[in-house]
Amino acid sequence: MHAVARQDQTEEGCTSRGRPMDATRDAALRQAALELLAEIGYDRLTMDSVAARARASKATLYRRWCGKAELVVDALGGLKGAPCVPDTGSLQGDLEAVAAGSTGVDDRFHAQVMLGLITALAHDGELREVFRARLIEPRMAGMRQVLERAAARGEVDGERDLDLVVSLFPALVFHRLLTTGEVPDREFTARVMHDVILPLATAPATAPAHR
Repeated sequence: MHAVARQDQTEEGCTSRGRPMDATRDAALRQAALELLAEIGYDRLTMDSVAARARASKATLYRRWCGKAELVVDALGGLKGAPCVPDTGSLQGDLEAVAAGSTGVDDRFHAQVMLGLITALAHDGELREVFRARLIEPRMAGMRQVLERAAARGEVDGERDLDLVVSLFPALVFHRLLTTGEVPDREFTARVMHDVILPLATAPATAPAHR
C-alpha cells in the first residue's frame, strides 16, 4: 500500500508545474479527490484514480500538485474556506464572529471526507505535515491573533498559555468526528467558543503546580 502511494506521489514530480494551466479544471479535479476520499479513504486514493474520476490525465494533476497529499489538502481547503480572523473590538465579539463564519456544513458527505482523511493522519507523515502546514497552522495562527489582540486590550491575562487555548478547538473537532462521525456545525462551534474558549482565555492564569 505505502509503496504504491509513494510511487504515485513521485513518479512525475513537480517539474512541469510552471506551465500555463487551465484553472477551470481545478474545481473538477478537487471535487474528484474529495469524492474518492469520502468513498474509499486516503490510503486507497491514488492520483490515477483521481485522474480517471475527473477524466483528466495524471500529468494534468502533477502540473498542479506534487502528490496526493497536496491535492487532498488543497481540496479540503477549498471545502472549508479561508480562515476567519475577525476584529470586532472585543474577544467575545471576535469568537462569535468566528462561530458565525464557520462553514456550517454538517452533511454526510463532509463527514465522510473528513473520516476518510483522519484515519490516515495517524500513520502518514507526509500527509500530516501538509495538513498541519496548509490547514491547521493558518487557522491556529488566526485564532492566536484574535487572542493576542484581546491580551493587548487587557481581556486576556498576559501569562495565559495561548498555544493551549488555540489548540482546544481543533482537538474538540477531531474528537467529535471520531466519536460521533459528525462534522461540527455552527451551533457546536458557537458553544465551544462561548463555553470553553472564552472562559478559559479570560480566566486568571495560574502557575502549574510543582511536585
